[in-house]
Amino acid sequence: MPKPMLGTRQKTETDYMLSLTAKTETKAGGDPLKIDKLLRKQRSKQYMETVSKLDVGGKIHNHGKAKEIIEALRQEFPEIELDGDFMGIVSKCHLGEDYEVHRLDIIDDIIEHYRRGQPLPDGLEKARSIAIHGGYEFIEVYTNCFRAIGRDGSVSVVY
Repeated sequence: MPKPMLGTRQKTETDYMLSLTAKTETKAGGDPLKIDKLLRKQRSKQYMETVSKLDVGGKIHNHGKAKEIIEALRQEFPEIELDGDFMGIVSKCHLGEDYEVHRLDIIDDIIEHYRRGQPLPDGLEKARSIAIHGGYEFIEVYTNCFRAIGRDGSVSVVY
């Protein structure tokens, strides 16, 4: 008689949402469906304009611009504590031929630009191809999913 294989259950969308809520319970009440619904809502024009300025400031690590974008994200979602699960933003870089993408690092409050072939840290590499070729304005990277944001602020969730 064959033995059942352990750990073969496929993760469901609810599993991913529960993972996201682990550190967000205090503000959103711990309801994974409420948190998912909030993070799926169309992004505001103001937020879109703020995040679109990732390239502003050239190739330097711009602490002021990074803090402005992080604050815009917190204002966009005041009911959710994103510090644990939100990893950053990745988008296509327009600084020159050598540069391919840039990322907002919320830990160090910097914007870092990456050359073609230069790997992104902390699991953010998966967002590179979506940022370059996906037709999205930018990619919000969470520990359990990406939220690809269109030019109009629409949200597509990628697991």
